[in-house]
Amino acid sequence: MGRRSALALGTAIGTLLGVGLYGRLFRRGQRVDLYFEDGSMVSIAGDSPEAAVVIPYAREALRAAQ
Repeated sequence: MGRRSALALGTAIGTLLGVGLYGRLFRRGQRVDLYFEDGSMVSIAGDSPEAAVVIPYAREALRAAQ
């Protein structure tokens, strides 16, 4: 394996590791997005009391859809 190939391989591996680390560090928690007929949307944080009411129903709907 030549020097140039090793450098390209190292760069590719470093890029993949960087993308994975970035995703882990900046991953957002759960949230609920409500879309309305008029095109508006409301996003509710997953740890809010409002989301605590909706999340079990959303999980049930996702389970049923699988």
